[in-house]
Amino acid sequence: MAPPSPLTVPTGESSRLAALNALALLDSEPEKEFDALVALAAQLLGCPTALLNLVDRDRLWIKASARPTASRELRRDIAFCDRTVTERDMVVIEDLAADPRFGTSPLVVENGLRFYAGAPVNVLGHDGVRHTVGTLCAVDVAPRTLDEPARAALRHLAALAEALLEARRTALKAIHIATTGELLVTQLARQDHIFRQAEQIAMIGSWRLSVEDQSLEWSDNVYRIHGLPLGEKPDLSRALGFYPAAVRDGVAATVERAIREGRRFDFESDFVTADGRTLRVRSMGDPEIVDGAVVGMVGVFQDITERHALEVQLRHAADTDALTGLANRAAFDRALDYAMARARRDDTPLHLVLIDLDGFKAINDTLGHGAGDDVLRLTGAALSEPWLRGTLAARIGGDEFALIVEDPALIADLDGLRERVEAALRVAVEANGVTMTSAGSIGIAAFDDDCHSLRDLARRADVLLYQAKRARVGRHRFAPPRRVA
Repeated sequence: MAPPSPLTVPTGESSRLAALNALALLDSEPEKEFDALVALAAQLLGCPTALLNLVDRDRLWIKASARPTASRELRRDIAFCDRTVTERDMVVIEDLAADPRFGTSPLVVENGLRFYAGAPVNVLGHDGVRHTVGTLCAVDVAPRTLDEPARAALRHLAALAEALLEARRTALKAIHIATTGELLVTQLARQDHIFRQAEQIAMIGSWRLSVEDQSLEWSDNVYRIHGLPLGEKPDLSRALGFYPAAVRDGVAATVERAIREGRRFDFESDFVTADGRTLRVRSMGDPEIVDGAVVGMVGVFQDITERHALEVQLRHAADTDALTGLANRAAFDRALDYAMARARRDDTPLHLVLIDLDGFKAINDTLGHGAGDDVLRLTGAALSEPWLRGTLAARIGGDEFALIVEDPALIADLDGLRERVEAALRVAVEANGVTMTSAGSIGIAAFDDDCHSLRDLARRADVLLYQAKRARVGRHRFAPPRRVA
């Protein structure tokens, strides 16, 4: 095997490494926000693996991976991400085996990787320059292409990774400023000015809680986030009142446990301001220890509403069938896995309903794809009716749908469920004066101890579905074309 090409150290590498090390992420433990980001990237790009990688001097550190990895670091000279960092632009290699630089890499020859797409992740360094410290990338064991919407999605997710890193960098700086009490007056004034600017840019503020009297000290931006006038001295009890009742006790318990055990906390939550606005906030705190006792907590408080909304929007887009508004196949598979685990753990009933539309091809061929799309949309609406509330509906193929049924009342009357679903699936569409009616065949399978995997349950429902379709041979399940007078 030919050795990898020599690693070229680009100009400004020392500044780049300084910006990377300032994040304090190398050799760190996994964190949920980064894990969620790479999981979302894998779903959107349809790749088995997505990673957030940080590129050190001579190694690559895998901060987050959509799949478990045997090792969390690689040599930089064989890593595809080195090219992305060096070029500071998106790199897409559709067939790694044909690439002159990486074709002989052990990642290709030994690990079988054939596709790579990586977008640079940049952070602001102490020198005021944005440096590429890592990549958000996706890999596959088969060659593939990446269309422009997928490239745009990868760029957006890389921008979200940059926002997370920037918030972390700002938070570290804010905590450092908040916990430093022995700076010279001139230094403190200068840092305070910088800190207030950083607060407003990052929608972040600092706070300190006194354990003795439960009083709080807030920076200006914490007041702004709460929608309160500057200067008022709140206590912990009043501050907890801004959290919705459903989570308030949990937030209080988190703070109390951190004080009792002398450890840090980090949580996200919904939040209602004094003027009635609903936000999403993140709070981080570290114990302030004097002579071995926790005398206070210091930390940062951030408005993450926009970031959270973007995450929710991206996650919804990744899990939703655009035509029908139902869950897509990926979301359905995850939901069914969870439902099976829940039924097995709690010994609760679970049924899978598979649906195949009858007459859909005839409608497409006769009335056109527009009418076919109308059938799919109407089917999606039928499977979203209120009587099916609590039952997850999904479009899992072209004209294939599925229901995950856990409601005991629906399961108690499976014949009634079949009849109501069949009735809901009878939809009529019209084009150019011709009307046709579609219907659906149904297979309902029960989950039991013989179902060891999602495929076992799906196979059982599939057999019952096609038995139902064969039973209908010779019977009209959808109306022939009818011209409107």
